[in-house]
Amino acid sequence: MKASLIISVYRNVAALEAVLLSLRRQTEQDFEVILSEDGQDEQMAAFIQGYDFPWPMQHLTQEDKGWRKNKALNSAIKSANSEWLIFVDGDCMLHPRFVEMHVRYSAPHVVLAGKRVKLNPDLSERMLRGERILLFPYLLNKRGCRLVEEGFYLPIAHLLRRPVRHLTGSNMSMSKEDIIAINGFDENYTLPAIGEDYDIEWRLPANGCKIVSLRNLAVQYHLYHPENWTDDSLNMAYFNQIKQQRQIICKNGIRKIQ
Repeated sequence: MKASLIISVYRNVAALEAVLLSLRRQTEQDFEVILSEDGQDEQMAAFIQGYDFPWPMQHLTQEDKGWRKNKALNSAIKSANSEWLIFVDGDCMLHPRFVEMHVRYSAPHVVLAGKRVKLNPDLSERMLRGERILLFPYLLNKRGCRLVEEGFYLPIAHLLRRPVRHLTGSNMSMSKEDIIAINGFDENYTLPAIGEDYDIEWRLPANGCKIVSLRNLAVQYHLYHPENWTDDSLNMAYFNQIKQQRQIICKNGIRKIQ
């Protein structure tokens, strides 16, 4: 198989169903799905058990002890059967060529970085109901959507190469070898934001990787929900400390380093 698609999920069954529907429409279908659940929700388990997955699928869970997404991601990395890992969130629907673009531009020591358009509540609700919506005119009018410029697939975007300032954890891919080389995600981050993207954004290049933009190629639609965090100061303080110390290989990752 060409890729392992690692989908981070937490309780939101309706959003996951919409994401899986967008997967069925992918132009590239040679991948496995790894549902990386930061918890053990009964509704999620029942949905997954009853869903007809057309792809090889793994469902990984862990006890719900607060935000431990990085621990769940490390488990998914170890379980992946493909050498190319695509990371998405369970509330982000994918353009039909999303997987194709991440596979097409995959290469050793390259980190592929896309962005996402943030949909408004009305459009998100309609997409959750499975409506087919012509997004182009809708996004042109904005209507409360954010980062609208990220919502358009442009076949010539590889020529434009709009740069990326930061990795977005819900739209990035890399080789299994490269993420393991830095010992995966740092499990010392126990709050959302920074720990699953900004952190590896500097550790991977520091270990010899190059970040390559997939803006307007690997397009993603983030379903609306209220933010579940407001303060990233603790994560930022830890991030700055580790970066200053040049800890490229984290100590509390896939392996536990004394």
